[in-house]
Amino acid sequence: MRALISVSDKRGVLEFARELEALGFEILSTGGTLKVLEDGGVKVKSVSDFTGFPECLDGRVKTLHPKVHGGILSIRDNEEHVRQLNELDIKGIDLVAVNLYPFRETISKEDVSLEDAIENIDIGGPTMLRSSAKNHKFVISVCDADDYPAIIKSLKEKGDLSYRERYMLALKVFQHTALYDSTISKYLQGRLLDELATEDNEELVNKIMYPRELTIGFEKVQDLRYGENPHQSSGYYKDTITNKSDLVNAVQLHGKELSFNNINDTQGALACLLEFDEPTVVAVKHANPCGVATGDTVLEAYKKAHDCDPTSIFGGIVACNREVDKETALEMSKIFLEIIIAPGFSEEALEVLQEKKNIRLLKHDGILESKNEALKSKNFDIKRVSGGMLIQSEDDNIATEYKVVTDKAPTDNEMKDLEMALRVVKHTRSNGIIIVKDGMTIGIGPGQTNRIWALENAIKQSNYDLKGAVVASDAFFPFNDCVTVSGEAGITAIVQPGGSMRDQESIDKANELGVAMVFSGNRHFKH
Repeated sequence: MRALISVSDKRGVLEFARELEALGFEILSTGGTLKVLEDGGVKVKSVSDFTGFPECLDGRVKTLHPKVHGGILSIRDNEEHVRQLNELDIKGIDLVAVNLYPFRETISKEDVSLEDAIENIDIGGPTMLRSSAKNHKFVISVCDADDYPAIIKSLKEKGDLSYRERYMLALKVFQHTALYDSTISKYLQGRLLDELATEDNEELVNKIMYPRELTIGFEKVQDLRYGENPHQSSGYYKDTITNKSDLVNAVQLHGKELSFNNINDTQGALACLLEFDEPTVVAVKHANPCGVATGDTVLEAYKKAHDCDPTSIFGGIVACNREVDKETALEMSKIFLEIIIAPGFSEEALEVLQEKKNIRLLKHDGILESKNEALKSKNFDIKRVSGGMLIQSEDDNIATEYKVVTDKAPTDNEMKDLEMALRVVKHTRSNGIIIVKDGMTIGIGPGQTNRIWALENAIKQSNYDLKGAVVASDAFFPFNDCVTVSGEAGITAIVQPGGSMRDQESIDKANELGVAMVFSGNRHFKH
């Protein structure tokens, strides 16, 4: 029996090789793995000695040889294969243990060059793994050091691995090499998109973002107890290349295990929070904002966010873009919250909040990234459909220029509130309406089948005097009814995309009621 071992991840490899040697395997190896095994007292032969051909081209070519791949790919019960092996003096290889060049670790370094990234694209490793996995009936294929103990156990107890065990290892190999290739693809795609960001070439950008053949790779973070409902199974996965601001980089400090709904709702809170630089708190319930507020301190922002909708925030998710201090923690501890996510918690705040056994506390340094940096990410929004999926760029756009379309223009304070309302409404299920006053949402109307219901619900659930408040709509007003209801409620300014055939009717009604209205030019549907 013969084993070829060549690994970048050296965890447990010496013990694995020693066990294989004791079981009668001849050990072949290359490069750094060869030295580790030799220094550890394993009798090992270099692949160059095995093939009779030296490594060349700075190690780019060492295992790409017929004696290696013939030894791996030969069908052992095929008489013609056996005859050819004997004729060509090719010896069988019965186990291949390979893990790949650390491409992801290389590209995670700051200012890594394209040349360094390219040199860390493994060629021989994936080829050997795929060869062994293809021929798994006769060859044990190993890509994960965590599998070493189980393999040795089966070899010792049964003298071999069962076909099911070989099949499962082969499946793991193809999943692993597919993930590896998708990571390389995403990295190269991202570099090119960064270069094109300074060019006016939308056609080429779209061609790169939406290629003819799309591969997306993820690795498991953890299994989840269930999905949205107890009868649904679920798992949590992360992208192979992430940004600092991504939720998967948060660290849980306290509380129960996260659930599917916890993670999904926290993502909604985080996405909205990253719109703001000033001290801000976002409360979310069932993926919709239920309270968003800014303030001079995180304590002031939390109190305002809580008071936006004291009923809905109960059992909700709270996201803060400043460290939670003791005073804020004491306020938060007055009600039941599922999750608090923040850039940090003071020691005193942790002492207060950890008194609550079940609350999940997530520390996420990436929240301190500016919203502009966070929104530079090349993430996609993916929606699954039967037998396929829809993919689009994230809604990372927000109006920078507003067109005043009424006789009356918004005041500076109204304009500030309008901008806040627009940042929140893009994270609210459509049809969505947000009412803001003095830096806090005082009315939210999400997920309605028509816009007037969304507005009426936002007004109805508000506990505040709406005089002087402003409204943001995620899409244009098809009729002037929303302007009428807004003006009658005391709302003094509106922001909407514009673009309806009946825009003039809404403008005329706003002028009649003395309401300022601006067009943003940007629709923000969220289905």
